[in-house]
Amino acid sequence: MKGKSSMGSINGLDLGTFGLYTFDFEFQPAAQLRESIQELEEQGWRAFWFPELLGREALTHASYLLSCTERMHIVNGIAQIWSREAQFTYGASLLLADAYPNRHLLGLGFGGERPGIKPMAAMIEYLDRLDALETPNPAPKTPIRRILAAYGPKMLELARDRAAGAHAYHVNVAHTAQAREILGPDSFLAVEHPVLLESNPEKARAIAREHLSVYTSQKYNVAKFRRLGYSEEEITGGGSDRFVDDFVFWGDVETVVEKVHGHVEAGADHVTMQVIGVEPGQSAMPHWRRLGEALLPGQSAPGSRPA
Repeated sequence: MKGKSSMGSINGLDLGTFGLYTFDFEFQPAAQLRESIQELEEQGWRAFWFPELLGREALTHASYLLSCTERMHIVNGIAQIWSREAQFTYGASLLLADAYPNRHLLGLGFGGERPGIKPMAAMIEYLDRLDALETPNPAPKTPIRRILAAYGPKMLELARDRAAGAHAYHVNVAHTAQAREILGPDSFLAVEHPVLLESNPEKARAIAREHLSVYTSQKYNVAKFRRLGYSEEEITGGGSDRFVDDFVFWGDVETVVEKVHGHVEAGADHVTMQVIGVEPGQSAMPHWRRLGEALLPGQSAPGSRPA
C-alpha cells in the first residue's frame, strides 16, 4: 500500500498541504458539528482530522462528518485498534469508501499504554487480521486508504511496508526529517502539530505548558521526547522554553505559518494543526479562519518539498 503521488496527496486523496485537527468535536452536539465542518469546507480546508478518545466511535464519527460535506476529506487520527474487532473496522471502512469515494482516510493506532502488550506486535497482529479478511460486503470502486500512527523506527517501517504511510502526533521538525528518511520518498507522511495564536511569550508558554502537561506525564510520550534529544530536566517541571517552543508553535499568524512550513521542508506531505488555547465551550473557528486566510490560497510555499 504505497502512499503519495504528490504533495498532500495519498493514492488519489488530495488532502492539501495543511489541514486541521481537534478534540473539540467530542464536546459538541451533532448540529454544531455539521455547521462547523460545513463552514470549514466553505473556507477551503480539504482535510479534517479527529481522534478517538472520549466516547465517540471513530468510524461512526467519520461517517457523520462525511455525510455533512461534499468535498472534505475526513481522517481518523486515530482509530484505536482496541476499539473494534478487525472485521468491523474493515467492514465500516469498505462502506465509507463505497459511499464517499476518495474522501475517507483510515488512521490506525495502538492508542495509549497497555501493560504487558507491545504496540508493535499488537499492530502487526491487527494488520494481519485485516489483510486476511474476506467479506460478502460489496467492494468499493475506490480502495480503502490506511495510515499508521508511528514514531519509532520500527513502527515507521511498518507504516511504510503495510500501509500508505504514517501519521506522527506531537513531534518536532527534526523527527519529521528522521521519519521521511525511514519512510523513503514514496510513503505518505502526515504530521500533527499544536499551534497557538498568541504573541505574548509568557502567556503563550503558560498555555502551551498546560497543554503539554498531559503528555509529559505519560511514560511512552516521555520516552518519545527523550529519543528526540530532550533531557529529563527539559521535559519535567512544565518543560523548558526550548521544549515548549518546539512542540507548540505560538505567535502571530505569520510566525505560526512560517513554523508549520518547517515540517513541510523537513519532509512532511501534510501538516494538520491542532489549535490550542480555546476556552472550554468556545469554538476554535475564529482561529481556523485566520489560519485558512494565511495558508489556503497557495496550500504550499516556496521551499516546500517537491512531489
